[in-house]
Amino acid sequence: MTSTFEPGRVIRPRGEIVRREIAGETILVPIRGRTADMQSLFALNQTAAFIWERIDGERNLGRILEETVGAFEVGRDEAREHLEAFIAEARSRGLVEDVP
Repeated sequence: MTSTFEPGRVIRPRGEIVRREIAGETILVPIRGRTADMQSLFALNQTAAFIWERIDGERNLGRILEETVGAFEVGRDEAREHLEAFIAEARSRGLVEDVP
């Protein structure tokens, strides 16, 4: 798989997305119009929840990577794999977009 990781890239949530903690699990709920899209719920593990908190339209991917390495005491390669996988999944579900 070819890497598309660009440390300077900045992304942000796309549209309105509500984050909820339910029974110790973090869940993202996209809002379409005035209603929650319950068919598009997205459950996050601990690493993904940490990354989601940092996707704010200001931090670039390089900074999110460094924060992930520091928070989870994992190597850069492993953290980068998690970050790339999460962003790819979030993109495929229409949850994030690039900041122009």
